[in-house]
Parts: sequence; C-alpha cells; structure tokens
Amino acid sequence: MAQQALGAGLTVPRKRALFGLLDADGWAWAGVKAMAWLLIIIMLLGYVPDRAYNLTVRETVELGKVIWAPVNFCSPENESLPCPAPVGAVVPWHPNPAKLALPSARTDGAAVQVGTKILYIGGSDGETASADVFTSEIVPVGNFDAWTPGPLLPEPRSDASVISVSGTVYVFGGLDENGEPTTTIFYLTPNLQTGDLGEWKEDVPEELQLVEGRAGAAVAATTDGILLIGGDGPDGPVATTWKSVLDKAGALTEWEVQAPLFAPQAGGEAAVIGDHVWLWGGRDANGPVGAVQRADIGLEAAAGFPENEDAGKVIRWGASNGANLPAARDDAAAWSASGSLYLVGGEGPEGLATELYWAVPSTAGDLTEWKHLDVSDLPSGLRGASAVVVGPNAVLIGGQTADGAVTSSIRSNTSPKAPFFQLGLVGATVPGLKIEGDIGQQLAYLNAAGAGTVNFIILLLIGWGYAHKAQARGMIDRVIRRKR
Repeated sequence: MAQQALGAGLTVPRKRALFGLLDADGWAWAGVKAMAWLLIIIMLLGYVPDRAYNLTVRETVELGKVIWAPVNFCSPENESLPCPAPVGAVVPWHPNPAKLALPSARTDGAAVQVGTKILYIGGSDGETASADVFTSEIVPVGNFDAWTPGPLLPEPRSDASVISVSGTVYVFGGLDENGEPTTTIFYLTPNLQTGDLGEWKEDVPEELQLVEGRAGAAVAATTDGILLIGGDGPDGPVATTWKSVLDKAGALTEWEVQAPLFAPQAGGEAAVIGDHVWLWGGRDANGPVGAVQRADIGLEAAAGFPENEDAGKVIRWGASNGANLPAARDDAAAWSASGSLYLVGGEGPEGLATELYWAVPSTAGDLTEWKHLDVSDLPSGLRGASAVVVGPNAVLIGGQTADGAVTSSIRSNTSPKAPFFQLGLVGATVPGLKIEGDIGQQLAYLNAAGAGTVNFIILLLIGWGYAHKAQARGMIDRVIRRKR
C-alpha cells in the first residue's frame, strides 16, 4: 500500500512582548510583569498614603525626587537670596530693635548661651576692659529680650575665651585693665531650675590654672572636654594647644599639652566637626591672616586591637592654601552651625570689613571653597562683635564700627527656607497644608487611611477584571455605548 506524507501543518506564531524583545509566554516576561505589579502595589498602598499624610502636616512635599529643577519658587522670607539658596547661606542681616541694645557700648566681649539665658561677658568700651556682665532671656522667635545687669566678673576682662560646659560658664584669661594677657579662670554655675545665676568664682584646682597669660585664644568643645587653642601670650601670638577632659562629675581636669599649631595664631574661632578641629581667622605677629588650620583628633582603637594612646588627642595640625579664607580677617565674628564654618566682618589689611564667608567641610576633612553672597554681607563694617546662635538666627552683639564701640545687635536667619514649589524633569515639590498640632496629626492619619483604602479597592477591582476578562470587557463596552 502506497504511503503519502502529510502536508505541512499550520504554523502558530509565538506571541512576543515588550516591543518583541521577550516571549509573551516565557519566564522573563512573567518576571517583568510581576516586578511591575509589585511596584504598583507599593506605590498605591505605601507611597501614596505616605504622601497624603505628609501633604497634611508638612510645609512642602516631594512627589518624586527632584534631581534638577528648572522651575523654582521660594518663600519671600528668603528675601534676596538666590532660589534655591546655596547650602549654608544666610538671609540678609537685620538690626535688632533699639530696646535690645546693650546698657553700655561694648566690643571684644563674649556672648554665651546657658539654659534659657544669654550672657554677654566683659569686653571693653573700646579702650578699657570691663567687669560688666549683661544677661537676657531667650524668646521663642529666635531672639532675646532686653538686657539686665548680671553678676560682675571678679576683675575686668576683654578678649577672654568663654565657653559653657556641663552647665558651667568658664572665662579663660583675657586682657586686664592694662591690656595685658592674664592667667585667671573665672567660672559661674547658674541654677537652671530657678534661673538664679549665682556669683563668679575663681577657686579652680591648681592643675587647671593657665601656665601663662592668654588672650584671644580659641576655645572649642570636644566630646570629652575642651580645647584652648593659640591666642596671645606675653610675647604675642602662640602656637599652643591645651586640652582639659571632663571628669565623671562634669568638672574640667588638668590641662594636657596637645600638638602645636602649624603656625601661631590668635583671635580666631575654633570648632570640632567629626574627627577634625578647625581654626579660622585671626592674626599672627604680622597682622590679620586668612589661614585656616585643621587638626586630626585621634580615634579610639578598634575592638580586638591594643588601646590607641592618641585616642581623643589633637595629634597634628596642618594648613592648605586651598582652604584659606578669601581675605585676611582679624577680630571677626565667627561661629559654626550645622557642620558649616562662618566668618563675618572683622578687620583686614584695608580696614573694617563687611563680607560674610562660609564653608562646608566634607566628612573627610576637606575644605575646598569659601562661599560668599553680596546680599549676606553686613550693612557696614564691624569688628569685635560676638556671635551667638539663637534658634535659627545668628546674632552679632556689640562690636566696633568706624565711630567706636556700639550697643546694638544684628541678626540673620541661618536656615533659609527650601523652595515651596519645584518642577523638574524627574519629580516635583509642591506646597503642603502644614496643619500643626494634634488636629494635623489626626487629619493626616485619616487622609493616609482613606488613600490606602481607596487604592486597595482599586487593586481588588483590577484583580477581578483580570480574573473575569469577558465580563470586564462587556461592562466596558456597555459604558462606552452609553456615552455615545
């Protein structure tokens, strides 16, 4: 019997997905769909309720990360700052009301915050050191109230090093009535419960006494004590660094000699940021300097290794031309806030200065740029002012202009507001309702719960539609026909 071969059957083409890249019945396409649905579920049940909560209680809310925004709108509170404001920028300066003037003109004094009070300690009238101490209460708006007389220092002091540690205010050295550096240490321990300041004392332990006169030394708090850096000794600027560690009771112990400065420097400001201590501004034997010095602080030994004998110590100082201030400045007001270094005013080779410079050191201790904005400069030259940070504001108290010592103070907001609206190629920032207090929290929870519930119902409907495709198509067709 003759055999006949069967003809070629009908070829069923395999379906392709994702622009023909994947097999519609393969695992790759199934994995892509699973990942897409996972993201959709996270978006609907996690991200959207979270945004609903934040839209209720936050001032602004990010709808996707804004990487680059060609459209920015900032609050009028930022005044003439660029929008968005550079990191570390401050709002233009404003004079405080006349009622906040010091009782007497003062320059080269020291302002320090202790509890809810600000103390302005010592200083001079431009010629002679003073023992006056003025005190003021901090008010919630980031400023302070009118000054009142406080407890007098045992002796007049100007250009002293002042710091508050463990609730005690210390005054190290300073210039006496004859303009000579002193070795004295005065301390004051206010009662933070009653607000009583008490009286100044000078009965510090012998080992804490300064071994020689100091004035204009920079003082900075560390995690375990304080550093007293540089300053003017009997023969001019010195390079010494001394450290005093706090004992278990919170009292300072004997001074320990640390690594000397790269070069003598007096009248500067110091701050500890991370594993480094910075010294910027001031003067050397030749006058104002722009030098910025940085020291490393020894770290604790890692577990399982021998104890590090340099732990907590200042082990070396160095300087780099790339980190220097744009201009030499002495007797400037300087401070550190939010990991940034600031310096404003002071005196340079050409006289009184108005410029404000700031820099943001990296976590590795690199400082590559000091920034400057004309709108953040002082309205007029000022030296010898003392800076104190009160809430969001930096306040310069007292100082000396071309006309002599002043009683006034001037303030600037160090926290410019972020844009309330940004629109980028990816993401956007939109205004929020900013409903504060318990009412805002409760409304935020309700909004988040409502958004999550609605989105869950939407997911259930989508699931039903996929499971009953014919019925879902029929319902859609009927809706479309009715609209026609």
